[in-house]
Amino acid sequence: MTQASPTRHTYRASNQEQLNRIIDRSLQKHTTITLRTWYLSKDGQKSLNRILERILSHFNRMDLHDVLYTASKEIVMNATKANLKRLLFGQLADSDPDPAEYNRLMTHFKENLNEERIREMKHQFIAKGYFVDATIYYNPEVINIKVKNKFPLYRQEELRIREKFHQAEEFSNLIDFYMKHGDDTEGAGLGLTMVGILLEESGIDRHCFTIFSNQYEETAAKLEIPLVDSYVPKRRRFEKEFEESYLTLEAFRDEFRQTLKQQP
Repeated sequence: MTQASPTRHTYRASNQEQLNRIIDRSLQKHTTITLRTWYLSKDGQKSLNRILERILSHFNRMDLHDVLYTASKEIVMNATKANLKRLLFGQLADSDPDPAEYNRLMTHFKENLNEERIREMKHQFIAKGYFVDATIYYNPEVINIKVKNKFPLYRQEELRIREKFHQAEEFSNLIDFYMKHGDDTEGAGLGLTMVGILLEESGIDRHCFTIFSNQYEETAAKLEIPLVDSYVPKRRRFEKEFEESYLTLEAFRDEFRQTLKQQP
């Protein structure tokens, strides 16, 4: 375990007793927790599960465990697959392939998309610095989980993710989703789409899940899980406050971001 800052603990999954101490100390000090992984092994999954269990137990919301763990694991594993994609694409294509080239590369990617292949590529992830950080922020009202990759989305990735998010609105449950898409849940953002459906099935606004490239040339997927009924998700707050403002959308967005940064 290494302490990244006075307000955040960063560690790699290892000894469970050490992990329990880190989590409990973080809860006592109200600090965030970051799980860093190159490949989410079985031990890594146990560590992620333990972190979420102890946080939810601390706030007496273990009823949210299944949805939070399932969604978080899917996002972390999707980020690991994105690292594999970036390595394979980097060996065969330019930095941002055109649509035809992207489709060709996706065929090659899917042929290599299996647990054994990801495990074999771990040393290349390390050499490239392609780790995945899952950071958990929490307070009595909400748990936020941000999963980051070190590179932005390709243009084609962004378009496909938007398309699948839009298509997912026709599904009200996971059974219907799987009936249509089967096991093809990664290549075009379907694993991420599944997360949105899972949230809605659990009574959580699917807009509490977002994925985007930020100003730091990273890709971030975020989960926002309310712990109390009175909590208003950021997107809903943005929409309501924008309607009541006299600012342009761009000006209000900047002001809203600054407000969020100032909040504890």
